Amino acid sequence: MDTMAMVSSMLAMQAGGMQQQIQTSIIKQNADAEKAAVQTLLGIPSTANLAPGVGGNLNVTA
Repeated sequence: MDTMAMVSSMLAMQAGGMQQQIQTSIIKQNADAEKAAVQTLLGIPSTANLAPGVGGNLNVTA
């Protein structure tokens, strides 16, 4: 195997690894989006964008 073929195969392996990392990241983002959509449809509210203390339980006996 000559030097250029070896370098070419190494670059191809690196590119394949990067594509796999990108694919994994996209799959995770899609799974998170699906989770948010299901929670919205089930009526489970997200408190991610609320200020501290908002959305907590209210003590009406005090």
